[in-house]
Formats: sequence, structure tokens, C-alpha cells
Amino acid sequence: MSASGGTRAIVAALSANMAIAAAKFTAFALSGSSSMLAEGVHSVADSGNQALLLLGGRRAQRRASEEHPFGYGRERYVYGFLVSIVLFTVGGVFALYEGYAKVSHPHRLDNWYWPVGVLLFALIAEGFSFRTAVQEANLLRGRQSWIRFVRTAKAPELPVVLLEDFGALIGLVLALAGVALALATGDGLWDGVGTLCIGTLLVLIALVLAAETKSLLLGEAADPEQVASIRAAAVDGETVTGVIHMRTLHLGPEELLVAAKIAVPHEHTAAQVARAIDAAESRIRTAVPIARVIYLEPDIYDPAAAAAGEDPTATPGGPHP
Repeated sequence: MSASGGTRAIVAALSANMAIAAAKFTAFALSGSSSMLAEGVHSVADSGNQALLLLGGRRAQRRASEEHPFGYGRERYVYGFLVSIVLFTVGGVFALYEGYAKVSHPHRLDNWYWPVGVLLFALIAEGFSFRTAVQEANLLRGRQSWIRFVRTAKAPELPVVLLEDFGALIGLVLALAGVALALATGDGLWDGVGTLCIGTLLVLIALVLAAETKSLLLGEAADPEQVASIRAAAVDGETVTGVIHMRTLHLGPEELLVAAKIAVPHEHTAAQVARAIDAAESRIRTAVPIARVIYLEPDIYDPAAAAAGEDPTATPGGPHP
């Protein structure tokens, strides 16, 4: 996995969640807090999710084969989608079930200092993990808002870790509030309410992750800025006079397929056109290094043919920029 995949953030989150899970289960065993049980399962699910992300990154590095000629880069998206399913079922649905059971049959908390101490420890550990994820994301985010970064990021690992850690921090606050209210009122119902809130939060985060990774699985085009750079690099004004139409597709977070029909002068020979295509490919790769698979088809731009077609992108001339 490349550095942009956020390996450091994943390892930090995995280490934190494994330690936190052990502490939460210990606190549940000593106190009977349903919030602690839900949070413990949540941490186990998060640890499994980070392991899935690391596995996806390793499998995506396999060389292209005859069966998969464009490589395995999109396997990272598959594992990102699996993470959203695990978070929804193991984390969210289990917490909702446990919260409902606790609300239906509340009981007092025993040894309350255990869950409180573990929650405070978990807040510190998750805060460290979240800080690491934010630092890694800032290397790629630029001036984008956090919402736009999550929506447009082509590497699924960082958005997944960011949302997981953010959800974990909010979940810990909810669990702490549930335990505190249960202790203050002497009514274990509040512990169950906190657990229900945690489950709802996890389900919502899982749905967001599922929607974003589904879009990546279906295939997303390059960013508008990259598309503009590719168009500008392809055209030199002499051997390539314009881009008639173009399609881009992410084969993985760091690999882009570019297919374009380019306009060339009608008087050029086949040898001149071949050299023009080679030069255009070189300019495109320089401008957008992740454009690794490029197919350029030369054509003669015909304004009349372009204007005559019902769908300009499907006509022989196509739309000229």
C-alpha cells in the first residue's frame, strides 16, 4: 500500500483498538455495563476492520494477470466495502440489540469505577489514533473541507479510519454519559439508552461508508482538476489540436485509465500521428502521474458531423473543446 493509503493511521488505530477492546471487556465483566459490552464489541469490530484494510492493501499490490489485465488496485475498494458491512452488523446492530435488552431489563451497575476508568483510558487512546489519522489525511486533503475529502477521496483507507475513530470518540462520550446518568439516578435504564445511541451512531457511519465505497466500486472518474490537466497536456496545438471526447476511470486509488479521441491534422501521415500519440501520452503522464493506462484514438474533427448527431459524444467528430 502506498503512503497515501494511510498505513500509519491504520496501524495506529489497530493498536489502540486492540488495547481498548481488552480493557472494555474487563470492565464489562466486573460491572455488567451494557455500554461497556457494546463498546467492547465495537472495538473488536474496528480492529477487524483495520486488519481488513491492511489485507486489502497487500492484495491490491499483486501484479496484473491475463485474467485481470488492469491489476488488482480496486481490491482496496472491496475491502473498504466489507468494513462498512462489519461496522453495520457487528458494531451497530449488536449495540442496538444490547441496548434494547438493557432498556427492557435494566439493572444497577456494579464496580462503576471500572467502566469510568476504562472509558477515560479509551478516550485518550482513541484521541491519539484520531490525531494520527487527521495528520495523515492533511497530507492529502489540501484546502478541501473534511466532508468533501471523505466524499472525493479515492483511497478508501483514510476516510474509513477517520470516520471509525470519530465515531469511536463520540461513542465513548455517549457511553460515559450513559454510565454517569445510571450512577447519578441509580437507574440502569440510562446505560441502555447510551448503548442505543452508540448503535444508532455506528449504523449511520456504516451507511455513509457503504455509500462512498460503493461509488468507488462502481468506478469513479478522475477529479475535475485532473481531467482538466489531462486535456491540457494532450493538446499541443500542432500535432494534436484538441480532445474530441474523453473518459477516465480509477483502476485503483493511484492508477487511472484514460481513453480519449484526439483531433489530429488531416494531412499528417500515419508515422506523424503515431509520434503525436506517443508525445501526448508522455505529456499526460507528466501532468498526471497516476494516469498509467492511456488509450488515444486519432480522428479528424468534423464540426458538421458533430452538430448533426443527436448525441455529440457518440458522433464521429464528437464535441470539440
